[in-house]
Amino acid sequence: MNFIEYDLLFESRNQLIEEITELEDKTLNHKPVPDIWSIAQICHHLYLTEQAITEAIARGIRDRDYKNIIQKNIYLISDMKKKFNSPDSVLPSQKPFEISKIIDLLAESRDQLLQVLYEMDKDIVLNKKKAKHPMFGDLSLDQWIELLSLHEQRHTKQIQDIKFNIM
Repeated sequence: MNFIEYDLLFESRNQLIEEITELEDKTLNHKPVPDIWSIAQICHHLYLTEQAITEAIARGIRDRDYKNIIQKNIYLISDMKKKFNSPDSVLPSQKPFEISKIIDLLAESRDQLLQVLYEMDKDIVLNKKKAKHPMFGDLSLDQWIELLSLHEQRHTKQIQDIKFNIM
């Protein structure tokens, strides 16, 4: 993993944690409207997504093939005007969460991702390994990491908007 990817992961996570750390549980679990996720649900979705991405990266690392992979335009995930439907496997729980539990879950999923990345063979080139994404198709593993950061930034912006409207 190069320094840019590493920095993106830490920057996006730090921004997210800054947005939620001081929230009371009531605010964390408040749904502004019935069909919008609460901040807690957004964070639970981020946790589930990071777990799924970690599994995809681990599978990609184990794949013996090295290929030239066409880089995809993953930046459309940053467009807040576009609505995306999450796969069922990363839909958040409907139950309320405590802020301490959310922070623990986010730390757990990040630790698992970093462990996979740190334990991989140092000769592995992430832009030559791939895993299938439900929306983008085959993505190089370095793009999976970048997508994780972009996805987290998108939802951090969503959290900021929710906080602005309810506080």
